[in-house]
Amino acid sequence: MSHVSTYAAAATVGNPTANIAIFAVFVIITMVVVVRASRNNATAADFFTGGRGFSGPQNGIAIAGDYLSAASFLGIAGAIAVYGYDGFLYSIGFLVAWLVALLLVAEMLRNTGKFTMADVLSFRLKQGPVRTAAALTTLAVSLFYLLAQMAGAGGLVALLLDISDKTGQSVVIAVVGVLMIVYVLVGGMKGTTWVQIIKAVLLIAGAALMTVMVFAKFGFNLSDILGSAQEHVSGSKAKGVAARDVLAPGAQYGATATSKLNFLSLGLALVLGTAGLPHVLMRFYTVPTAKEARRSVVWAIGLIGAFYLFTLVLGYGAAAIVGPDRILAAAGGQNSAAPLLAFELGGVVLLGVISAVAFATILAVVAGLTITAATSFAHDIYAGVIKRGKVDDAKQVRVSRITAVVIGLIAIGLGILANGQNIAFLVALAFAVAAAANLPTILYSLFWKRFNTTGALFSMYGGLISTIVLIVFSPAVSGTASSMLPGSDFDWFPLSNPGIVSIPLAFVLGVVGTFLGKKDENPAKAAEMEVRSLTGVGAEKAVVH
Repeated sequence: MSHVSTYAAAATVGNPTANIAIFAVFVIITMVVVVRASRNNATAADFFTGGRGFSGPQNGIAIAGDYLSAASFLGIAGAIAVYGYDGFLYSIGFLVAWLVALLLVAEMLRNTGKFTMADVLSFRLKQGPVRTAAALTTLAVSLFYLLAQMAGAGGLVALLLDISDKTGQSVVIAVVGVLMIVYVLVGGMKGTTWVQIIKAVLLIAGAALMTVMVFAKFGFNLSDILGSAQEHVSGSKAKGVAARDVLAPGAQYGATATSKLNFLSLGLALVLGTAGLPHVLMRFYTVPTAKEARRSVVWAIGLIGAFYLFTLVLGYGAAAIVGPDRILAAAGGQNSAAPLLAFELGGVVLLGVISAVAFATILAVVAGLTITAATSFAHDIYAGVIKRGKVDDAKQVRVSRITAVVIGLIAIGLGILANGQNIAFLVALAFAVAAAANLPTILYSLFWKRFNTTGALFSMYGGLISTIVLIVFSPAVSGTASSMLPGSDFDWFPLSNPGIVSIPLAFVLGVVGTFLGKKDENPAKAAEMEVRSLTGVGAEKAVVH
């Protein structure tokens, strides 16, 4: 890195003391909220789903808080700032995915289950093997998602404190992981939900404020913003950046047949992945009735849609005001675009506030992911498989807390390994796992009466294993300078995102397994599931059976 770019990166850090002070205030406030919420965590239902005590609007805001991750804010803004149109495809994919998830499965899952996705998948099939498979896919998706959030934490603090060495960034990732574990251990789902509500309000308000400030700087003319962004890119001296047309497709995907396939694969993973994300689907178990579930959907769509429109302005605004050279030279790379833009627009104070919001985003999402994974292990594997439903609430909660600590430690280790990667891209890998390992089984369970246990296991394990194997042997992990292991080269699979192969494969395996296996479903349970999924009758009294 040249002296000039080092100076540019350092000059945009702002005041580290102010940044950390604002973040500390958020941590203190949310910790107080979490402690107060934890006073009513008496049962497993309280710890796992907040006692189904949240209203539709509250849950809708929390869903937005859960879904709008660090990838939505830092990763997408950075991708748009550097790649333009191709970066905005992440926003479009995430938003369309959310609509697909709601239209297809959200309310039906809420009506059928109690605590986890596995409640639905095993409702009319064999409990043990299906619950085990569903818990394993939940853990896999959660860990991939946690990987992205932890990487975001490292990049953000690298920028705020100008920590360029990997050891210092690793310490920061560890601190975020410890805070996440504390939130879950103390607050359970109630505490986590309130953290997500606070974070969603701050994130959307912060993004809205920055959007207005960007518009004001260009006379509220979107064309001027786009034109200035293209001028900055054209004047860039970074290798490969100057030749990009950020107003047209192809800056990131489109130069070769492989990159076009990569784009198609990414799109499939984004659009279909949300309907299989356990931590998002689990939020629908926190409301008391189907009516409140529908209200939460309306709130979530409105808030998420507005936010992704803001990212278009923030990304192109960062390209126009900050420029891709300074963004790529900063300690956090692409993920630094939004904080650097905040510093240009409002100085140290706005940078501190936006950075604290980004930290809040990371903490809220990792807490939601951790409690989902911990709940799945405690409820599905420990209570459902090992104890066969004969276990009290206190033991379930205790096992969940132990699991949360273990998952947190694993996430810290993986986050350190993934530090420096673009987090929107890492989240897309989590979506690929969710789309292949979970979505086919969810759809078949809800809509195909012939579906059986063998089909479920073929689909879940086939989708999970194929996705992970293809990711391991893809350019995402080795073979290029931007890979997780840049010094290695074993990338025989050409696509960075495996969705175009693993998702159809999982659907096919579900059909093959169904016709190879025995008809082992319970007709009475199948009829009960159909009625409950469509009407919600009996959902409030759902039990582990």
